[in-house]
Amino acid sequence: MSKKDMKAYWKENLGYLAILLSIWFLVSYVFGILLVDQLNSIKMGGFKLGFWFAQQGSMYVFVILIFVYVKLMNKLDKKYGVDE
Repeated sequence: MSKKDMKAYWKENLGYLAILLSIWFLVSYVFGILLVDQLNSIKMGGFKLGFWFAQQGSMYVFVILIFVYVKLMNKLDKKYGVDE
């Protein structure tokens, strides 16, 4: 793998990380803390939506993002020929 390819690989990897961490920040911090009062006016499964995001949603989203990251990285590894 050439230096140019390595830089391109890490640039894409860091781009994926930035996007996925931004989504997690949005769900856990913005929805779970900053917008909790506005979201509490909506009910989901008998619970206020703000409460759900603060207690459950951020964890579910984090686990989903892990699987998304694995899928993206497997695709990226194949693209650059570093897959197993």
